[in-house]
Amino acid sequence: MSRKRPMDDADELLARLGSLTAQARERAVLQRSQVELAIALQRGMLPGELPATPRFRLAARYVPAFNGLNVGGDWYDAFVLPDGRIGLSIGDVQGHNIEAAAFMGQVRVGLRALASVTSEPGELLARTNDLLLSLGTELFATCVFMRLDPSTGVLESARAGHIPCVWATADGRSGIAEDEGGPPLGIQEGAEYPMTRYRLTTGGVFVLLTDGVVEGPALTVDEGLDHVVRLAGIAAVAGMDAGSLAAAVIKVSELVGHEDDAAVLVLGDEGPDVRP
Repeated sequence: MSRKRPMDDADELLARLGSLTAQARERAVLQRSQVELAIALQRGMLPGELPATPRFRLAARYVPAFNGLNVGGDWYDAFVLPDGRIGLSIGDVQGHNIEAAAFMGQVRVGLRALASVTSEPGELLARTNDLLLSLGTELFATCVFMRLDPSTGVLESARAGHIPCVWATADGRSGIAEDEGGPPLGIQEGAEYPMTRYRLTTGGVFVLLTDGVVEGPALTVDEGLDHVVRLAGIAAVAGMDAGSLAAAVIKVSELVGHEDDAAVLVLGDEGPDVRP
């Protein structure tokens, strides 16, 4: 009976290692392809341009996360409603994969479509909730939807399980919006979403954001929000434009550790004398 030579054993080990290396390489290439596809889906579904009026300015920033497949469904949107008012939304879909990115597109498109029927924020979120439940998916989404009247500066807001917005005024006051809110979209049948009214005054700002901006290994959500509140207050007093504030807020995600994708949408009242 023959016995294997040591060299045979070494050759077999090398062959197995080579096979495992090839499989690992294939998985890495596949994973990277999935990440790139998810990012492309997200960026393709974000608006190319944001509406503007002679008085109000909108600016947005989005930063994807690159921690494995930690590419989720954060989005922002702004569009002109049939009655001339402006709709603003920001949200986050559960999960971090291609399915979450695709579901994000369904939520965003559903909000836009239903806004042509009703733009009252609370009712719009309730109808979107019913729509997502009818899809039969296990995913859900958090969201804030606001409706701005450019002629008065009145903001009407409803929130579905999402992180609250931040506000600031030109006289140095700033804080976190206190709208009551309801459950995330796609979880509870017949959910209701109370509406809260705000009024934006000259020099004031509203910051809509996702939790990837303010939550991470280095900071809690409350600590991250405190940073954004201070930034918004400084920006309003200094007369900073919406784009500069959005760029400053998105950098908070670096401070918290940036493990999740992050989105920011800033609405600024630059005054009645400002022209496009």
